[in-house]
Parts: sequence; C-alpha cells; structure tokens
Amino acid sequence: CILLWLAGAPSQLETWDPKPGTPNGGETKKIQTQTPGVEIAHHWPKIAGVMNEIAVIRAMTGKEAAHERGTYHLHTGHRMMGIEKFPHFGSVVARELGDPQSDIPNFVSIGQTLSSGFLGVQVAPFIIDRPGMLPDNVVNTTSDLRQRRRLALLSQQENEFAQAGAAALVKEQSELYQKANLMMTSPRLKAFQFDDEPAAMQEAYGKSQTGQGLLVARRLVEAGVPFVEVRSTGWDMHTNVFRSMERRAPEVDQGLSQLLLDLKQRGLLEKTLVLCMGEFGRTPKINARPPAPGRDHWVRNFNLLMAGAGIKGGQVIGKTDENGQEITEDPVQVDDLFQSMCKAMQMDAEMELHTPVGRPVRLVEGGAVIKGLFG
Repeated sequence: CILLWLAGAPSQLETWDPKPGTPNGGETKKIQTQTPGVEIAHHWPKIAGVMNEIAVIRAMTGKEAAHERGTYHLHTGHRMMGIEKFPHFGSVVARELGDPQSDIPNFVSIGQTLSSGFLGVQVAPFIIDRPGMLPDNVVNTTSDLRQRRRLALLSQQENEFAQAGAAALVKEQSELYQKANLMMTSPRLKAFQFDDEPAAMQEAYGKSQTGQGLLVARRLVEAGVPFVEVRSTGWDMHTNVFRSMERRAPEVDQGLSQLLLDLKQRGLLEKTLVLCMGEFGRTPKINARPPAPGRDHWVRNFNLLMAGAGIKGGQVIGKTDENGQEITEDPVQVDDLFQSMCKAMQMDAEMELHTPVGRPVRLVEGGAVIKGLFG
C-alpha cells in the first residue's frame, strides 16, 4: 500500500469535485478526464490522463474538524478518545502482512506520521526525511571486528539490565538492535536511493519532495515493503486558496500520475493499493480572509482517490449538490473506507487488536465495503 497524505486537508472543490459557475466555485475550472463523463479541477491535467485507473470517492463524510483529530481518525480508523493510542493502519499492515525477519522495515514513512500506538515499536514507522538518500547512520564506519566487539559489549550490558528487572524492555530493544544491524548489511537498502534510476524516470516523477518520495515509495514496494506513506504538506489553505493550489498541485499531479503509470507498467498496480487523501475537506463557501480568500475546515463532505489492488478505475462514487454543500448520493463514512482498505489488502477488518490492558478492539468497528468500488 502507498498512502499519499495531503497534510492540512485539500479543498474538494479544487481537486476532484469542482463547482465552476456557482457561488462557491471560485476561480477553479473543470477539465474532462480520459474517462468519459468524469471531470476534475483544472489543476490536475496529468491525473486526468490516468483516470481510468482511479476511483474518485466524492462523498466522504467525517466527524473530526481539527487537524490532529482528523489525521488520527483517517490514519487509524478510530476517533481520538481516552488515553489509548490506536495504531496507524500501516503498523497493522506491517504486523499482519510484513515479514518479521525482514532486513528492511515493513512500514516506511517519508515524512512524519502517527505512531504504532499500542502495537509497540516492532511495527512502528521507519521515518525518513530525505527521499533518495540512505537513511542516517546505516553505513558502518568501523571494521567488522570492531562492530562485533561493540555488539558483544552491548549484549553484556543489556543482560545485566535484564537481570535487574527490565527483561521485557531489554527484549524489545534487543530485537530492534538486531534489525538495525541486519538493515546495515541488507542488499535491499539500495531501495531507499535512486542513483540507479534512469534520469528520464527521475524527471518523470519530478524533483519535488513529493515526487521524489513517490519514486522511493515505488522502489520500496518493489523491494517488498508492504506499507509506505508519503507526506505532502501545505494544504491548509485558509487564505489564498486559488494561488496556493497553483503552487501545490503540480508536484502531486506529476508524481502521483507517474506513480500509477509506473506501477502498472511493472505489474505492481494490481496488487498495490494507492490512496491519496487528507484529514477532511474545506468549506464550500469562500471566506474573506486577507490577503486573499480561502476555505476553512469542513467535514460534512470531502473526497479522496483510490487505485490498484482490485479497485475498479474510471469511476466516481458519491455525489454532492450543485453548490458542494451536501452529499446527495452514496455517502461514505470513515469506517466504510477502512473496510474497503482491508478488502484491498486482503486483511480481516474484524480482526481483534488488544490494548495494553488486554481489552479487545476490532480493527474496524463498523461500516461496510464501499459499494461498487471493486471490479
């Protein structure tokens, strides 16, 4: 699975549900995609060219209108309540589908993201900030003999710590050290770099942080990593939404469209779920904030993209009214989205996770697979 996270919450009217010619439409125009009858905002000409691979979910609806809470809900499938920290969906995927003996992480995030919560550090996201470069401190700068001596000394000290009453903590940390040591010598470490990628391929993804992140995501999925998140920032457009979209959209338009083309050409799209979404939507009504108008937080309706992993492309699910204020057909709840993600990943949405006190909770508490999403 590759999740492209648009942090800050993109406007649905400037992405996949434009309303030109209406009071709420603003300056955004619409363009025809390669799928007859499917139109999106004019900022996305390259996405329009791969629409046959994409399902647009136009009638998402949520419950959390604050960034932290919305981000939590859309990453975990659960609302933020009490002291329990539910795991990032990627951590669940890493536990269920990842190889516990893997020499590279089963969950990589390019940019900051949520934690593994109560599932523990073994399936926590491995975070990198510079796509295309090796992670920090993975190159061994000492001789093999000295490295072995260091590890032996570490083992001796940890055994003493364990005997003093910290056996569980030592076991968890020792496993992490072992994984780190494996990673340093892994031939798959090269997946984090793209020195061997043709210049034309690097140009196709674009030189932006997002484009480079998506290229690394493809390489990691190709190397067997089951979940990769790429974080794109700058989508919280309370002011100057129309000029801001002109700056932010091109790098995602280029990188995401190329990712879909690349995955399909390599035979990976049919088994890789691709998601592009943010934490909620933006108000249909344009505000009057200086220095230029923008859109505020809105959870009543927003949208997202899904592709790959058996999803039927070239379709739009859900509909909003002419002003973009109300869902008129096929609303999709967050639980429905997570049910559908589980189906695409061939995971049991009803599996039980256990909190630190042993309380069982379902991975997805309700909902149903989005009707018509799968071919």
